[in-house]
Amino acid sequence: MLTVVREDTAELLRFATAGSVDDGKSTLIGRLLYDSKQVLADQLEHVEQASVRRHGEGTLDLSLLVDGLRAEREQGITIDVAYRYFATARRRFIIADTPGHEQYTRNMVTGASTADLAVILVDARNGVVEQSRRHAVIATLLGIPHLVVAVNKMDLVGWSEDVFDAVVVDFCDWSRRLGTPEITFIPISALHGDNVVGQSDAAPWYEGPALLDHLESVPVAPREGGAAARFPVQWVIRPPDGDYRGYAGQVAGGELRPGDDVLLLPSGRTTRLAAVETESGPLAVARPPMSVTLRFEDDLDVARGELVTHPADPPAVTRELEATVCWMAEAPLRERGRYLLKHTTRTVKAVVDRIEDRLDVVTLEREPLPGELAMNELGRVHLRVSTPLAVDPYAENRTTGSFILIDETTNDTVGAGLIGA
Repeated sequence: MLTVVREDTAELLRFATAGSVDDGKSTLIGRLLYDSKQVLADQLEHVEQASVRRHGEGTLDLSLLVDGLRAEREQGITIDVAYRYFATARRRFIIADTPGHEQYTRNMVTGASTADLAVILVDARNGVVEQSRRHAVIATLLGIPHLVVAVNKMDLVGWSEDVFDAVVVDFCDWSRRLGTPEITFIPISALHGDNVVGQSDAAPWYEGPALLDHLESVPVAPREGGAAARFPVQWVIRPPDGDYRGYAGQVAGGELRPGDDVLLLPSGRTTRLAAVETESGPLAVARPPMSVTLRFEDDLDVARGELVTHPADPPAVTRELEATVCWMAEAPLRERGRYLLKHTTRTVKAVVDRIEDRLDVVTLEREPLPGELAMNELGRVHLRVSTPLAVDPYAENRTTGSFILIDETTNDTVGAGLIGA
């Protein structure tokens, strides 16, 4: 039985699951929760009753632990991102179970955007299919450093080593074109639990770890930001009955210490940090992803949306952005379209100058100057914004290197952008 440690001391791993329809994503997550003793008694009772109604006596459908939407249960597919939390003696985990259908590519982008690792399921009977490649492309574009290919339903192919090896060869041959940093292949049966939480005797030829062992041991590098200091001001704290003025926000990169010389962007003003504070008192240093309040030695008029950095390594300040955009709205993205663009804590007006190309996420070919991007499509876009922004390439900082596009009329989020990707 797994022992759970105190939550304030255990390391956190965020990971996303993806795959084609019926590859077993929800069953895999249900198996992880069930076998690691993370299911409450009332939840288990509800799943047992629902399993009997759906399948009859003697079957426990663990996918019901994840497929929480009524529409999903009626259709038998996952159509939204389902988040689940569990913990073991070594780590805490946040799981994003993302949809398998091509038409929900935008949901996969949303669910995987904060992940440290992606688990892509492949049905051993079908091998690597179009959606497997699609999800690998998205994971790579999002800069997820670790990729696990879980070859599921190995029990239905007799735990054939040749079948597993064929998936490994096929996936590796294709992924070399992507430049995916790290791939681990694990043969599993989510339905029966083989190689999910514990190693299985069903595949004596497999000498690697079970999935949970890998999730507990894979290195987790800080992904909240790079080495350069980045602090978007979110809120100005200025009580009406005093002379206190502080600037609250979340550290998005590097370190900030009292006494540091700092640069404010896009205004270009400089000052020195007088204090770094939290509700509990002053700090000697602030690092990502801490939420803190900064105080400056000079009395400056600093507003929400300014970026605090060090003068030695500032981001670029620009009114023109080149970015890969995942389009999320039914109405297509077209050139000359006007939107609101939210970057860190600043919202500005933006216009689409050009759609440079559209990416075919299966063949990796790029169609130049397509004219528009339809829902769930990805392409490189050139944008102009009304106010200069302090930006980094997404590969260097996921916070200052990303943005969302918002429809001015409906206030709906219609696109997500990765700067320089």
